[in-house]
Amino acid sequence: MPSIKSAKILILATDGYERSELRVPLDELTRRGASVKIASIKEGQIKSWDKTDWGDTVPVDLQAKDVNIEDFDALVLPGGQINPDKLRIDDNAVRVVREFVESGKVVAAICHAPWLLVEVDALRGRQATSYWSIKTDVKNAGATWKDEKVVTDEGIITSRSPDDLEAFVNKIVEEVEEGRHEKRAA
Repeated sequence: MPSIKSAKILILATDGYERSELRVPLDELTRRGASVKIASIKEGQIKSWDKTDWGDTVPVDLQAKDVNIEDFDALVLPGGQINPDKLRIDDNAVRVVREFVESGKVVAAICHAPWLLVEVDALRGRQATSYWSIKTDVKNAGATWKDEKVVTDEGIITSRSPDDLEAFVNKIVEEVEEGRHEKRAA
């Protein structure tokens, strides 16, 4: 069983990510001993959306086009309305999400980030949750939508909102320590 202390976790985001949905997993997973990197569709820094206006920035470690999923144990997708909408139209970001899903490695998406799972057809026949405003999108993608803090189905973790971050991060740790889920590709 892998330990979170030796885990390598990738967060994929771009400008407009919900601040807490990137910062809390980044800080908490790092505090627990994981090595966490930020990938984006652009170089330099990415800017958060903090509730009602632009927030702070985080440095980008690598571009999505350069991500080799074999270098990581898990993928975390923060939400916000802007971030996943920008990522789901970028071929490199979509490739990263698709490859993680197909690999059986842990993929965790919160709030509006399940849009990326919809984009790669990863939710068909699975249970999932999301921010309530994209519930219909998730259901139309073939998932059984549940109004719960965190829903896990064969290593795909989904969560509703910043209110659920503690449960979301705890589930990421649990799933990483459980290991790969071989039969997962949609």
